[in-house]
Amino acid sequence: MGFIMAAVLIDMISIGLMVPVLPHIVGTFTQGNDEQTSAFLLVTMAFGVANFIGSPVLGALSDRFGRRPVLLIGFAGLALSFFVTAMATALWMLVVVRLFSGAMQANIAIANAYVADITAPEDRARRFGQLGAMFGLGFILGPVIGGWLGHFDIHWPFFAAGSMAILNWCYGFFVLPESLPRERRSAFDWKKANPVSALRGLAALKGVGPLVFVIALASLAQFMLHTTWVLYTKFKFGWGPLEVSWSLFAVGIVSVISQGVLLRPLLARFSPQRLALIGMASASAAYLGWGLASEGWMMYAVIAFNLLGGVATAAVQSLISNAAGGSHQGQAMGAVSSLNSLMAVVAPVLGLTLLGWVAHRPATDPLMGLPFYTCAALQGVGLLVAYRFFRGQRTALQTA
Repeated sequence: MGFIMAAVLIDMISIGLMVPVLPHIVGTFTQGNDEQTSAFLLVTMAFGVANFIGSPVLGALSDRFGRRPVLLIGFAGLALSFFVTAMATALWMLVVVRLFSGAMQANIAIANAYVADITAPEDRARRFGQLGAMFGLGFILGPVIGGWLGHFDIHWPFFAAGSMAILNWCYGFFVLPESLPRERRSAFDWKKANPVSALRGLAALKGVGPLVFVIALASLAQFMLHTTWVLYTKFKFGWGPLEVSWSLFAVGIVSVISQGVLLRPLLARFSPQRLALIGMASASAAYLGWGLASEGWMMYAVIAFNLLGGVATAAVQSLISNAAGGSHQGQAMGAVSSLNSLMAVVAPVLGLTLLGWVAHRPATDPLMGLPFYTCAALQGVGLLVAYRFFRGQRTALQTA
């Protein structure tokens, strides 16, 4: 577990480095808020489309050849994409490199499959929480470093991120052990590895199929937040890379506390189903709070309030992982990643379109929070679906 946590931490630091500055890199090739929003939408969609297609294929390949070689492919793809982004001289170069990076990178899905390989089913929620804590820690360190470097030159964070990705490749090649023994590997099947078949297989998993819809809604809301946060805070509060990096630092702190400290005692007291509902309710309220915030400090207050918002992801992932079986964790986690990537395609279209509708309004206008109000509604519908599903499960069990 320590090996994969270190690999994920380095990976998330490298990704976090670029978060505060990528929209500003896009802005160097555009003029005006509307044009910058549209161009950032194109760049974001490029990664999502390629990742939607590539994630289930890479996940199935990891079931066939092991997790380690597929992780190495992802680290190499990230490194190349960061360096090309830093040296890009036109918008089309950013689009092409994001397409390449999306197709080559399924690190999160493979890391989740890696954890499932080495963990008993009853411990997976806690272990996924530990992995989530590494994501949070990476988003503590990465955006702060990226915002600080970007304050001097918006290209420096990408050179730093590329160097971190190379470091992770070396760590994976020389240190990281393989988690999937040969006797548990399964044959690669193109019919099952394509994204449509992978999502169908995910929906058919025994006892958890309806949770796919819940994951889709939660992912759509989360990716809408990710794709609009930097531009929204710029338009509303005048934040630059440094201010954005500190807000993401706060998000990372809360994530580490939520998933790395609180999750284990919470699991001792509550079921994964109950924690999923608590987390989704907290997230829905947080989206509403971010949309209504009229001062920058209020964004931090809502981040702190959403302390339990991160527990839902680990809880739902554990339920799906336990239903997938030991030899198809890569395919299942790849399908989850592909579903997330599909939402990553839809989210910028929806989120940035909504932001574009209100970008011309005064910063004090409550309608500026329209993208976040939509996120709250999506998360609320997911909460309702999950509640009805879990209640139906409990009723069936009592009847039996």
